[in-house]
Amino acid sequence: MADRPYHHGDLRTALLDTAEALIRERGVDGWSLREVSVRVGVSPSAAYHHFASRDALVGALSQRVLARLGERLSDAVERAQGDGLVAFGRGYVRWALEDPAVARHWLAFNTGGGDPTAPHPHRILATELDRLVESGDLPAAARPGADFVVWAAVHGLAALLVHGLMRLDTPEAVDDQVDRVVRSTLIGLARQAPPPQGWPTPRSDYTERVTGGPDGQAG
Repeated sequence: MADRPYHHGDLRTALLDTAEALIRERGVDGWSLREVSVRVGVSPSAAYHHFASRDALVGALSQRVLARLGERLSDAVERAQGDGLVAFGRGYVRWALEDPAVARHWLAFNTGGGDPTAPHPHRILATELDRLVESGDLPAAARPGADFVVWAAVHGLAALLVHGLMRLDTPEAVDDQVDRVVRSTLIGLARQAPPPQGWPTPRSDYTERVTGGPDGQAG
């Protein structure tokens, strides 16, 4: 057992914190719920009272990461005072670069759960696109599926930077690149006419949860 056994406080939080530390050390694989228990200083049976398996622990940690990111992006958009989509992109890429060991193991939107009291990143993105439609800065015909187009662009940039496939010298250069990617994506969305059959309807765990099934469209 650990040198300083865990006797009090929030054991669930301690288990999540320890699992997050292990992910930073080794990635999402290569450790067990038993190892987490030992590091915290409790028996595996105590940990099983909170998480039935290692997968359950990883799922709960994913939800916590998602909620934390949602709060961060919500704050960034609120402070932007009108240029929310660029602020969203900058916040997402900065998060990925500041915590790459965690970010690279989750496509952060791709979970249907999460803390229902926390803003979901996908909902924040969709809301900003809806505002652009309402203000006339994005044609309504371009709106279907646009959240997935912007997400692909922003997440792609984040992945390139996190994995070292693209290098930028300063945080200011990163922000400028995000600005260019987001604005270029919006220009493309605004100029591209939809095909006769309409745009495809991408889905995720989140959009299926909020629309009640695979045929719905989040907005």
